[in-house]
Amino acid sequence: MPVGIFRVCLVVITAIVNHPLLFPKENVTVPENTEEIIQKMKEREESLRLEQLRLEQEIAAQEATQKALEKAAEVVEESKEEKVRWDMWTALSMVIFLLIELWRQDFQEGNWQDTGGEEDDMAVLGKAFKGVAFPDKAVLASFYEKRILGTTGDMARMREMVEGFADDLLEALRSVCNRDADMEVEDCMGVGSMYENWRVRKPFVCDLIVPFAPPEPYCFRSQIWCSGDSFPPDEQGYGTIKVCRADEDVTGCICDKTKLGEDMLCLLHSQANTTRPSGEMEDLLCFKNTQYLDADQVMKWFQIAVTKAWNRISHKYEFDLSFSLLDSPGALKIKFRSGKSIAFNLTPVVQYENSDVYFISHFPRRGLAADLPSSTHWFLTFAVYERRFIQLVSKTLPANACHVSCLQILSFLHGKQCTLTGPSGLTNYHLKTVMLHLLQTRPSQDWAPEKLEARLQDMLKFLEKCLHEKKLYHFFVGNGKVPAELSLPIIFQRAEPLNLFRPFVLHRDVYRKTVDTFHEMLRNMPALINEYTVHIPVAHTNGIHKESL
Repeated sequence: MPVGIFRVCLVVITAIVNHPLLFPKENVTVPENTEEIIQKMKEREESLRLEQLRLEQEIAAQEATQKALEKAAEVVEESKEEKVRWDMWTALSMVIFLLIELWRQDFQEGNWQDTGGEEDDMAVLGKAFKGVAFPDKAVLASFYEKRILGTTGDMARMREMVEGFADDLLEALRSVCNRDADMEVEDCMGVGSMYENWRVRKPFVCDLIVPFAPPEPYCFRSQIWCSGDSFPPDEQGYGTIKVCRADEDVTGCICDKTKLGEDMLCLLHSQANTTRPSGEMEDLLCFKNTQYLDADQVMKWFQIAVTKAWNRISHKYEFDLSFSLLDSPGALKIKFRSGKSIAFNLTPVVQYENSDVYFISHFPRRGLAADLPSSTHWFLTFAVYERRFIQLVSKTLPANACHVSCLQILSFLHGKQCTLTGPSGLTNYHLKTVMLHLLQTRPSQDWAPEKLEARLQDMLKFLEKCLHEKKLYHFFVGNGKVPAELSLPIIFQRAEPLNLFRPFVLHRDVYRKTVDTFHEMLRNMPALINEYTVHIPVAHTNGIHKESL
């Protein structure tokens, strides 16, 4: 207890002693120190306030930036969504367009043989015929009799003379060749317009093809564009020919397609059979360091052989023989002492398997002249089947049918127009292809001689349609309606249709020139026909019309 009282008293005394009123003089600096402290506190408060304002401004700026970024992100997101929607609609539109285009092409390719089979289809065509005075039946009949028949009467005699001389020349060629090393030449065959009886323009040129085969023990193995292997678009219609030994199974053994390695040998083929000296293959007319038959080498060999053969038999004939064209190696010309001459083409070919389709070394091309992909690519010709088809169909047509007449008139008009305005992309082969299509689709009775005018218009309108669409399909390739009597290999009937007008898509200048020439031919047709037509009295013309009615 006393201790507690003592502590209380000590606290009271200490408080009294430290009171400021008891020592005023010694504590005069207290108020001054207080003011400094207050002043510093105010300054500190002011600095804190300024710092607070600065921080608030920074926070506001950050918030504004954040809002701007969020707004920009929203705009970008909206634009992305809009772009996605637009891209989706664009892609959907493109898909629909492609489907429609594919359907249209499939429909056309599936029904291309039927084009021209209906009068209604032909009626919507012929826009280029507006304003053209088409010659009537009497004028066409007079023109055909005077201009066509009057100039083609000596064709049979010329064919007989050329074929006889060609057989003699080839027989001499066989005698000068080495049967153990040179190619074996077979008998020639006549093809083309001279042998299908529709050639109208002079000079008359006979086209003869000469099949040949390699010497034993070699053989030819061919590969065509529609055999399943991928061929570029510019090689459609071509093939390659490989020179192999007869006992070499190139399709069943992989040693020729893969590298076996130095320490591996093929059990089917010895090294002697698989590796041949390059000189041996060149003697077999192959391209350098390959086994593929070279068309240029073949033509050089053939020209040399023909020259040797002619030197052997020239003493029997009273004329000269020479190569007439540098760009056509098989073009020959017979020159008589009287100054007259006869031209013909003698071209070596290779048979495709056991058919009458042939690989031709140099195909005479005009208009759409396209260079060969390479000298190892050979063009396939169906000339023998074309001749057989015309002969087969002619047996079912009325007497004196007008199909050949139509082709002759069209060929004459086009040739005349080309002499006036220059060559175009159309060739006589295109014109014949048009006739073949119409022969297949038109009933037999439509080719009666009195329907010459109507069928000629059909051919012109069909050709105009093909030019407009840039599509004229090969008659045999992809045509499943070819008569079975022709025995055409099924691989060609099942192939995709081959568009003969494909170069028009690639060469727009040639296409424009061709279309202009065609339209100009239509406009000049009355004048060209009347130039070679005997004057026909009006009464006679009216009488013919009444008889036809």
